[in-house]
Amino acid sequence: MRRQELHGGGCASRGDVRSPAAWRASWAGSRKARSFSVWWPRARTTPAGPKKRRNALAGPSPSPSPRSRAKRDATLLPLSHVPGPSGTRQNFPPTNSPSGLTCYYSAHYRFFLFHRSRGTAPSLSSHSTPPLTDRAPSFSPMAAPLLFLLMLVLSAPALPQAAADGGEEEEPRKTYIFRVDHRAKPSAFPTHAHWYASAAFASSAGSGPPLQPLHVYGTVFHGFSASIPVSHAAELRRHPAVLAAFEDRVRPLHTTRSPQFMGLRARLGLWSLADYGSDVIVGVLDTGVWPERRSLSDRNLPPVPARWRGGCDSGPGFPASACNRKLVGARFFSQGHDAHYYGVSAAAAASNNNGSAVEFKSPRDADGHGTHTATTAAGSVAYGASMAGYASGVAKGVAPKARVAAYKVCWKGAGCLDSDILAGFDAAVADGVDVVSVSIGGGSGATAPFYLDPIAIGAYGAVSRGVFVAVSAGNEGPTAMSVTNLAPWLATVGAGTIDRNFPAEVVLDDGTRLSGVSLYSGKSTTNSSLPLYYPGRTGGLSASMCMENSIDPALVKGKIVICDRGSSPRVAKGMVVKEAGGAAMILANGEANGEGLVGDAHVLPALAVGEKEGDKIKAYAGNASNPTATISFGSTVVGVKPAPVVASFSARGPNGLVPEILKPDFIAPGVNILAAWTGAAGPTGLPGDARRAEFNILSGTSMACPHASGAAALLRSAHPGWSPAAIRSALMTTAVVVDNRGGPLADEAAEPGHAATPLDYGAGHVSLGRALDPGLVYDAGEEDYVAFMCAIGYEPNEIQVVTHKPASCPAAVGNHRPSGSDLNYPSISVVLYGGNTSRTVTRTATNVGADASATYRARVQMVAGSGVSVAVKPEKLVFSPAAKKQSFAVTVTATSSSSSGSAAPAYGYLVWSERAGHDVRSPIVVTWLQPM
Repeated sequence: MRRQELHGGGCASRGDVRSPAAWRASWAGSRKARSFSVWWPRARTTPAGPKKRRNALAGPSPSPSPRSRAKRDATLLPLSHVPGPSGTRQNFPPTNSPSGLTCYYSAHYRFFLFHRSRGTAPSLSSHSTPPLTDRAPSFSPMAAPLLFLLMLVLSAPALPQAAADGGEEEEPRKTYIFRVDHRAKPSAFPTHAHWYASAAFASSAGSGPPLQPLHVYGTVFHGFSASIPVSHAAELRRHPAVLAAFEDRVRPLHTTRSPQFMGLRARLGLWSLADYGSDVIVGVLDTGVWPERRSLSDRNLPPVPARWRGGCDSGPGFPASACNRKLVGARFFSQGHDAHYYGVSAAAAASNNNGSAVEFKSPRDADGHGTHTATTAAGSVAYGASMAGYASGVAKGVAPKARVAAYKVCWKGAGCLDSDILAGFDAAVADGVDVVSVSIGGGSGATAPFYLDPIAIGAYGAVSRGVFVAVSAGNEGPTAMSVTNLAPWLATVGAGTIDRNFPAEVVLDDGTRLSGVSLYSGKSTTNSSLPLYYPGRTGGLSASMCMENSIDPALVKGKIVICDRGSSPRVAKGMVVKEAGGAAMILANGEANGEGLVGDAHVLPALAVGEKEGDKIKAYAGNASNPTATISFGSTVVGVKPAPVVASFSARGPNGLVPEILKPDFIAPGVNILAAWTGAAGPTGLPGDARRAEFNILSGTSMACPHASGAAALLRSAHPGWSPAAIRSALMTTAVVVDNRGGPLADEAAEPGHAATPLDYGAGHVSLGRALDPGLVYDAGEEDYVAFMCAIGYEPNEIQVVTHKPASCPAAVGNHRPSGSDLNYPSISVVLYGGNTSRTVTRTATNVGADASATYRARVQMVAGSGVSVAVKPEKLVFSPAAKKQSFAVTVTATSSSSSGSAAPAYGYLVWSERAGHDVRSPIVVTWLQPM
């Protein structure tokens, strides 16, 4: 793994630290402190993927002088991957340690938290932006014609430069995103695009040539992206109007019954009141869309809302006429991809990455992920839907009459570039969407602060304009602190199961019957027993996982091959076995996934089994003299109990960036979800899969996210005056924390009977039948988010990168230190630092119930043995037509036995109840950090 410098050292690690957490390095903090934390992980077997560029303001020189190094360190993003295996001692460099550095340590999670005083925090730029009045030079009226001609020359777009004849090697180019103070544009330029591409802009930063921007942003973000030499990027950072710059990077995608499982009923409740979302437009940032699918039919839909300003981009395989009253917009953004692959088009890049020539330089979806997520959120009703007979019935999205606008920012086999994602956000908000759905990874490894995270920045611009943004939490569970997309203005969605399953069974010749799941629809192996073979018994790790070219065809021909899960896609293992001559496959979970199972449409007879079943099968294959087995496949079973259960892959908390904000926010259906599929790929998505299907069944937080997007669309339609924060609050405070047996939500990755916690599921599982009428909501707006960023230690210029507006942070009053916990968030996460044993946070509730006069009473439910007491003042909230908002304080106090860094987090709930039946629930999480 790559190493990033840890700026502001001075604290040595506590040696021999071991933890199951993934590598994480992140920022957190308080009003007077900036902090970041580092975790040591359990060794992982996943091979390193394509090298990803560091999202940092890196200096251009590989061997800088001390002076240039100091200058560079002032702009480097202070994140860290600490290399080395689990359990090794890692000492941070004690040199150049700033003053005011304090180290905290959590023995429970085995991580370090560094607090740096505000005065020592690195700035985004070494140059502050001068007042606008200082930028315009004075000139006489006689000079105006000459100045105008000069500006025309300076604003002329730059021509591509020819290569030098001297044979010198061209300096490597990288793509950067530049956040610009848009107010600094000279009035002589008609648009910001003219200014960015002018020689005048380039000359203000040094001697670099005029730029050729890839994207120009002007709605949720002000600035541009460009592919330029590294040295030129360093010059542009010194431009007086450039507030921030960060390197473009690739992000991964997080990849019929679920609406009913969330509590929706035909002609009743939210569906009926919201007219199934017919007046709401859902923007989906993904891999595009396959417009011919029945799930995108506009039959019986009214005209497109008059406020819609978007369009339909034409391109290969996608005429402008492909849009209709359902698919109201479709656009694509590939400039970032083209630059990332050094001039290779996005279609060609996809071909090079996955061996398939099928990709479209248009909004058409060659991958399938985008079509699936779009129709999960807002697919039209489609009768007779199924995937090869599985999950047959009526397919429909959560908001089946809502309109879809597709923004293709991800490309088959090539990922999603930050610069294209930001362009998609910019276009979606300018076009007039009401909801944005983003099933894209928040980044791997170190987590960037919000002012260097394009998803967080783009989403803030959307939310500040009233657009709800839902994002996927990530598929790196059950590892602690694996959750991504952490900004508090986002709705971060984890995944849970639904009460539907696709059973399969393996029968060993000793009579043992072991259950699993599968979506295989071909010929079964039940007519004859086949030999069992486990490559991991004699081969290496790659052979045990059935990696490409790892198994010997002579050893697997005609046999059922046991493959361990991990490192490569589940369906790809089946293709490896099939190409090697294997007859069938058993995919066995390891410790990381436990008993959590998802179905796959394998290319050969195959099923997935849990860790315990897999161990039994491997033991039988290794000990029996002639091990044989058969595999049989069932159909579709509904009414499965328990459900929901937290999916084993769903990313978990705590929040590694700001632990005072609980993430994920909630979970939604994300396992074995049926939705429409592309016509360009088989159900496995593999190049060798020639099958085609109208619908496919997928699992992931990518599938959970559009459920939340569709839910938000219905709530926006039913309550058009609600803010994005109010909608998120309604989804959180009405979420359920019990399953369909009445027991607490369980964790797929844990031992049976082990309850999940709010760090796994946030506020709980979405329940739309209750979210329509939540009683109270916790609202928040721009001022609240600015105060939050001040509280966690962001400087005003860093906040301006996110908000697009100048910001100022108030001075501390007395000994009170503001905290991220003070944000008016529906969940309550309290961090007790050092010897502190108590913390008070405030919340303000807004009455949105039908009865303007209502009285709510508080009750606190803490898990037994939590070691904390929680007091609420006042204990009663009285609302009236004249008093729609009421504030209260929550004080968390730790007992002497629990106030240590080794104590496990404490969990509980605050519930406000009133006689009409409203129960407004907020999860409470308390963690401890001790000084070293």
